[in-house]
Amino acid sequence: MNIIVCVKQVPGTSEVKVDEKTGVLKRDGVCAKINPYDLYALETAMRIKAATGAIVRVLSMGPPQAADVIRESFMMGADEGFLMSDRRFAGADVLATSYTLSQGIRKIGVPDLIICGKMTTDGDTAQVGPEMAEFLGIPHVANVRRITSITQSCLTVEMDMPSCVEIADITCPCLITVEKGINQPRLPSFRLKLATSGWKITILTMEDLPDRDALHYGLNGSPTQVLKVFPPDAATLQEFWRGTGPELADRIFDRLKELKFTMEK
Repeated sequence: MNIIVCVKQVPGTSEVKVDEKTGVLKRDGVCAKINPYDLYALETAMRIKAATGAIVRVLSMGPPQAADVIRESFMMGADEGFLMSDRRFAGADVLATSYTLSQGIRKIGVPDLIICGKMTTDGDTAQVGPEMAEFLGIPHVANVRRITSITQSCLTVEMDMPSCVEIADITCPCLITVEKGINQPRLPSFRLKLATSGWKITILTMEDLPDRDALHYGLNGSPTQVLKVFPPDAATLQEFWRGTGPELADRIFDRLKELKFTMEK
């Protein structure tokens, strides 16, 4: 079985700047990390690999420094890494990002299974995975909390729906997005760090893709445009109260009532 896991490098802090002209995050020089939800996707792939002997490839899109998250994936057991890095990909919205990744997967070769995290912490749309599957023309399910069985041609999964747990069979090739509760991600291995330090990461630019029309990528291929992005005002006001336990309890209750968080019975 061949598996591709999509991972993304996201800001490791909430203190990020926004380009006022384009409305996109300024990622250069910002502390970054692997998207937390993608760790669950990686762990899911590693467990399938242990059970079936699958080959796990990792695909990411971003600036050259995004190679760091692929290196981290190697330390968790991934076998191969691909980075889609081209200035013409920059500023992509959900649709353009999904299309770009789907083109990368077509270049690599559509695998038996694509695994994505539920969403990214810098976007929170939870749309990229399903849209990729639509571009690839393969079945997909989201919010997977458990894989109950897996064969070369079919998966049986449990989906965490708003009011129930739904069980579905999905034929391969397919795409799933996984919930945080599906497993506990492993820590990167120092032994694998040493063993994979010389591994090559394949860089894909727009010239490598089946579709080389620049109008389909980045800001040019994004039908949604950000009008304004700004960080929220930080609440820095503090008060210090001193007194006995009963006095402070009464004072806290009075303040909660004043703020309309509670009321007297």
